[in-house]
Amino acid sequence: MTDEPTTARNPATRPVTLFHDPSDWVDMSAWHEQVGAMRRDRGAVWVDAEGYQPYLALLRHADVFAVERAHEVWQNTSRVALTDDALMEQATAMGLPEPKSLVQLDGHDHQVHREVANDWFKPAATQRWQARIDELADEFIARMWDMDGACDFAVEIAQPYTLRVIMEIYGVPTEDEPLMLELTQGVFGASDPEFVGEGQDMLTAAFGSVMQFIEYFNAITEDRQAQPRDDLASVIANAVVDGAPIDDEHRLWYYIIVATAGHDTTSFALAGGLQALLENPDQLDALRQDPSLATSAAEESIRWTSPVRHMLRYAAEDTEVAGHEMPAGSRVLLCYPSANRDESVFDRPDSFDITRPDVGNLLSFGLGPHFCLGAHFARREIRTMLTRLASELEFIEPAGEPSNARAHFVSGTKHLPVCYRFRT
Repeated sequence: MTDEPTTARNPATRPVTLFHDPSDWVDMSAWHEQVGAMRRDRGAVWVDAEGYQPYLALLRHADVFAVERAHEVWQNTSRVALTDDALMEQATAMGLPEPKSLVQLDGHDHQVHREVANDWFKPAATQRWQARIDELADEFIARMWDMDGACDFAVEIAQPYTLRVIMEIYGVPTEDEPLMLELTQGVFGASDPEFVGEGQDMLTAAFGSVMQFIEYFNAITEDRQAQPRDDLASVIANAVVDGAPIDDEHRLWYYIIVATAGHDTTSFALAGGLQALLENPDQLDALRQDPSLATSAAEESIRWTSPVRHMLRYAAEDTEVAGHEMPAGSRVLLCYPSANRDESVFDRPDSFDITRPDVGNLLSFGLGPHFCLGAHFARREIRTMLTRLASELEFIEPAGEPSNARAHFVSGTKHLPVCYRFRT
């Protein structure tokens, strides 16, 4: 190996916490400044931090792209997110079910399970939902009208709007949405004290959320198997995989990944996109003057925010990446926020530009077999809301300091206070 993990122990040459410490993701400007320097200087860096198996962090677009494409060589396994080894052992001892969602599966197992819900997320299927997404966007614009010109856009609009879309697709009743929000934040935001509740640690919060998910979706399964409906929950509850009913573990994690990833990532991209527009008034003015730019503005928001911060991949065989020899079993971290700011791919990558011609190179949704199942819904939700905001607001301005979630796997803008006035 050209740069053994042990050589990275020198604190002067390695990032100690930038990828796995949730607190380092609170200030994204500082994060991008430090990681951008590493990307330009080295492109990939070994991290050998206490409590974690060593990993090679891939910071350049080309290297992340190459690993995503070589899905037979680089596999996901059940550990796709950076987690302290001791914490994983505790979780196993507590009885936390091993994750078996689409994110963790590989090869044939991944393919046959993805086919269960694939038709619901194809472009033609999402197109049929556009009228309902329009109605929901209008509903939340009406909510903004009722808030007397001030709100926390992240908490009061972006979160419930994106949650409502995915829960309607699921067939989850409106009255259960607060519980779904609490549980998704307990999974993805368990390292943020604001999301886990007073006196709870991260592991207890995540464990509690998964256990509640099990209870809730077991009831959903029983109901949909007895009385199937035209919703995604019925599809999952009655799924057949390789000629047999889907097993309990795969069904549970199917529910969880769609409920969590189908909401939090889109919410962070929408709130973070609006934050970027507020911080770049020329871009906001351009969108107001031409609301048709909402499509490209949504793409730029997704590139800019990169809510999924990383995925881990494991070498199934001896291989090489970024000039490093990687023996079978070694792992790499795909750093999407860095890859989406790569100067060799994006012109002026640290500028938010809703007319960016190279935005199609973004890697936020992954590539190949693991391309995000809900990408088309996410794009529709974001551009639909941005179109409404651009067309109907006379002005919108910050009304306080925004803040980011304290999380290193899926995170973004969690508070965005704004003041505004609608056109009359």
